[in-house]
Amino acid sequence: MKTVLIIGGGFAGLEAAIFLRKSNYDVTLVSDRDYFFIYPTSIWIPTREQEFDDVCIDLNTLEEVHGFKLIVDALKDINAKENSYTLNSGTVLKDYDHVVLAMGASKMQHKGVENTLSICAAPKQSLEIRDSLEALIEKGGGKICFGFGGNPKDTSAVRGGPAFELMFNVHNLLKKKGIRDNFELTFFAPMPEPGKRMGQKALKMMAVFFKKLGIKQHFGKKIKAFESNAIIFEDDSKIESDFTMFIAAGNGHDVVRESDLPTNEAGFVKINDFCNVVFDNPAMPSNIYAIGDVAALQGADWRAKQGHVAEVMARNVAHNILQKDANSTDFKGYQEHINILCVMDSGSGASFIYRDDKRAFIIPLPIIGHWLKKGWGIYCKLSKLNKIPRIPGI
Repeated sequence: MKTVLIIGGGFAGLEAAIFLRKSNYDVTLVSDRDYFFIYPTSIWIPTREQEFDDVCIDLNTLEEVHGFKLIVDALKDINAKENSYTLNSGTVLKDYDHVVLAMGASKMQHKGVENTLSICAAPKQSLEIRDSLEALIEKGGGKICFGFGGNPKDTSAVRGGPAFELMFNVHNLLKKKGIRDNFELTFFAPMPEPGKRMGQKALKMMAVFFKKLGIKQHFGKKIKAFESNAIIFEDDSKIESDFTMFIAAGNGHDVVRESDLPTNEAGFVKINDFCNVVFDNPAMPSNIYAIGDVAALQGADWRAKQGHVAEVMARNVAHNILQKDANSTDFKGYQEHINILCVMDSGSGASFIYRDDKRAFIIPLPIIGHWLKKGWGIYCKLSKLNKIPRIPGI
């Protein structure tokens, strides 16, 4: 039985492990935490529509269900030439037939970012956001800022959707409590038109939402620093903030930057359409793959790193490894699957947003959209646990 090492227990890594086990590979999965976190539905933890455990799946349980070997440890060092991977514990993993890198990305480091919390950072920050919001609600009012940043060296490494969603859900929560008028909500971003990558129709919808909900905007100025009670911009203008939720853009993984892996300017691993790591030196290993946020995606300027794209890459890699070992070249590429797919929740409804090279559209889903997204969260959990069948392609 051929062996595969997968580093990373998020959407990309777990999906690769599941599908490689379906092809009867001996799979070892390394994760720096002992649970899989369903980030898309974590937006409801701060508003208490979901508890933390509701959006977690125990990786030890998944290990039993799918039959892979789990190692809970963090990656410390990569030696691609030797195909050797050292963990924080000192364990060295090598001599695998194939290696799949899926350990996500690091974050852009803004000055004073420790004065913020992020719904897309370490999972436990979702609980800290909840506690900060509840402290302000207990106080009776305040100024809350939501925003996200970009990476000028790789525009795909942005994640703005959850910032919009959390803000809309907080607005909805405050409205239900009858205290919305006591709070000033502001959305900020360094780009002139945040959300533009979703398409013009989605951008216009966002403008309507902001006006209707009374949300202030601060766009088009680079962030200089975060303070405990303010956000400072490049022209030294500032927004006062009692609490700031900020999603920093992705950046090349710190361990990757210190390795001999090939990277783009932002530090993401260079791959071809089949997710093989692309080395300039033909003597380097040909059995290393990179999927999800750790990889440098190719495609349209509006492309974005999303969980469903990571899972497509994972399924393709599982297929491609099987084909390679069968001496076949019937490989599958990820680039044709690059799109933006989002059910943007508002707390009282949602909008289905889609964009690819040929079209871009938005479908409002009042009331039902909120429950559809919650239903997807349940489906995600139960299907990964093999308690219900997988829907093909999802």
